[in-house]
Amino acid sequence: MAEILVLVDHVDGAVRKTTTELLTLARRAGEPAAVFLGSGIDAARETLGRFGATKVYVADAPELNDYLVAPAAEVLAQIAAQANPAAVLVPSTPDGKEIAARLAVKLESGLITDAVDVAADLTTTQSAFAGGYTVNARVTHGTPIITVKPNSATPEPAETSPAEENVSVSVSDAATKAKVVDRAARQATGRPELTEAAIVVSGGRGTGGDFSAVESLADALGAAVGASRAAVDSGWYPHSHQVGQTGQTVSPQLYIAAGISGAIQHRAGMQTSKTIVAIDKDPEAPIFAMADFGVVGDLHTVLPQATEEITKRKG
Repeated sequence: MAEILVLVDHVDGAVRKTTTELLTLARRAGEPAAVFLGSGIDAARETLGRFGATKVYVADAPELNDYLVAPAAEVLAQIAAQANPAAVLVPSTPDGKEIAARLAVKLESGLITDAVDVAADLTTTQSAFAGGYTVNARVTHGTPIITVKPNSATPEPAETSPAEENVSVSVSDAATKAKVVDRAARQATGRPELTEAAIVVSGGRGTGGDFSAVESLADALGAAVGASRAAVDSGWYPHSHQVGQTGQTVSPQLYIAAGISGAIQHRAGMQTSKTIVAIDKDPEAPIFAMADFGVVGDLHTVLPQATEEITKRKG
């Protein structure tokens, strides 16, 4: 079987859930081969083997840690040219999509972004126009390069003992023009990352600026907290939590929209959620048209009751 390259999404070797999802999808079409760029492979080996990687390409060099995505794209292109894979799967993150686009240019290959499923024949499924259309597509030229949204697949373990190949890094001068001069860790909240969370609770204009009920429900569910553009623009919540066309794109198993009317800009960022629950005082709010379950009511009344019941059932 041909290799399916999977770009590992990690922080200092801590493999993110997006990678285990991609390894699961890759097994449908071939033999998953992980591409680990940067430092920290010792911390990643066990996870990569547990989720089915048959091979791990390791490239560690200062250029991959100290610069933006251009060096990563060049090294990935070199590995792809050597391995001749059936496809390359990349997490659909801002960095991932930029790497995938650069890779497509270098390999002169077709690119599909924001897939929510990948079949055994590498046919992808995408959700377009705020969920109004489902698109099935295939790359017809070169090596298929596909970015996949987080939470598009359930990670399934498949124990392996992957072979490991160290790759020499060759990076052009052009790829090192933009250097990272400083990094600052984001303050930890104890909640999962917004784009990786299986459950997201988002608040909008209806919160009136008070996100306490939203945060309490999120904590009871082990969920991430999101916000609409209206809430972010009003200064009620940090921009990094914005869900929508100009914010983060999420695809959780459960999305709870509280006090969010459902403008198309917001729907574009959460339309692929598996189950959508809407809570709004306005029964005519557009969000109800795409919700699986709807509650017409004041979020400040509904959310505390839901939090209380969930906490009670958790014991």
